[in-house]
Amino acid sequence: MTTEIDIDAIKINFDTNGLWVLNIAIAIIMFGVALGITLDDFKRLFQNPKIVFVGVLSQFFLLPALTFLAILLIKPHPSFALGMMLIAACPGGNVSNFFSKMAGGNAALSVSLTAFSTLICIVMTPFNLQFWGSLYEPTNEILKTVELNWVDLLKLVSLILGIPLFFGMLIKHYHSEMAEKIEKLLKPLSMLVFIALIFIAFSQNLDVFVNHIHHVIYLVIFHNIFAYIIGFYAAKSFGLNEQDTKTISIETGIQNGGLGLLLIFGFFDGLGGMALLAAFWGIWDVFSGMALAAFWGRKKG
Repeated sequence: MTTEIDIDAIKINFDTNGLWVLNIAIAIIMFGVALGITLDDFKRLFQNPKIVFVGVLSQFFLLPALTFLAILLIKPHPSFALGMMLIAACPGGNVSNFFSKMAGGNAALSVSLTAFSTLICIVMTPFNLQFWGSLYEPTNEILKTVELNWVDLLKLVSLILGIPLFFGMLIKHYHSEMAEKIEKLLKPLSMLVFIALIFIAFSQNLDVFVNHIHHVIYLVIFHNIFAYIIGFYAAKSFGLNEQDTKTISIETGIQNGGLGLLLIFGFFDGLGGMALLAAFWGIWDVFSGMALAAFWGRKKG
């Protein structure tokens, strides 16, 4: 049984240099996305407040709440449960923009929602992790032992997501041509950097990964598919069109696994179960997102 596994006794090697690289890489990805965002994108987004409402509801309220209910039913190992809560609390992953375009979704909406979710995640990610984590006794025990500092968490998320978003949009606003040139260079690198994040975290831990991945594989696949379904039916229930429904589904299903890993190594000392789950999520949702986008992309309209 999963509860019998002493998974958290496994120490994953990830030194200070690796942590810095992870910080910088996530900031660069966010900066690259921000170079394509203008204030007009936000204005257009708020001209249709229903889409903003559904996107925020799906990603920051329904996903964490329904993840919590799923945990109550499944009762996974406590650190796996907290890993699921953390992933559900993270904003959408930046590769969602690429997948939305590939799926025939609303690419402009995807970029705008990524930007908006990044802004509100500065508060919502720490809040959701603390709120849902403290409601479930096994995960509450972990939160007590690590003494999660809400203010430090807020600062870190602001530093690696908020500041790159601000400066990227600033360059786009005042130096549009330069922003386009930099964006062309950074966009193709974003996917490589994202994959590199996972490689950095586990390059020295392949044996741990191979020996223990079977403990989290089914949880991650279930949770990821569950997230796509939540986004899809949230959008459908509010009567959004097919393009926007695809986009909301992808935004909800593609979570920022790189940020999740960073928070785990930064605040939870690389807790074994959480790190395994977040790392496999980061790998899996790239494949699942590509498969879903390819499937939807073949179906016209």
